[in-house]
Amino acid sequence: MRIAIYAGSFDPITRGHEDLVARSLEFVDRVIVAVATNVSKQPLFTVGERVQLIRAALDNESRVEVKQFSGLLVDFARTAKAQLLIRGLRAVSDFEYEYKMALMNRHLSPGLETVFMVPSLDTTYISASLVREVARFGGEITDLVHPVVAAALREKFGKGSESRRG
Repeated sequence: MRIAIYAGSFDPITRGHEDLVARSLEFVDRVIVAVATNVSKQPLFTVGERVQLIRAALDNESRVEVKQFSGLLVDFARTAKAQLLIRGLRAVSDFEYEYKMALMNRHLSPGLETVFMVPSLDTTYISASLVREVARFGGEITDLVHPVVAAALREKFGKGSESRRG
């Protein structure tokens, strides 16, 4: 069985993340969406909330598993028996960091490969940080995230069900 891990903070999961998961399933049997606990970041959503939002956004796809992890990704991958790491590259500026991480992961776990994927054209501009910012100021986010995620963002920012273009 070919298992891939798609790791990130997913704060929150966006349509871009969903796109990469769906397209990954075209060449692997199973994808583990690994929600990272990053002590250097102050997330909007708790790890538990992010896990729930990811499951809802991916409609509980049977070939996708959502787990949280902390520590080294290579250790998590070894435990999960994964052979691939999926990484998204939205822009050239992402490449240098991701390239260094891929080389370090290969150094730590030589049998673990990293696959870089570019997003679909209609999701290239979407990032979780931009989604949070737009949501914080009441902008329209329904095309950027799953409806369950949009509702959770409106609730976090006290926007209720109101929405406006912006």
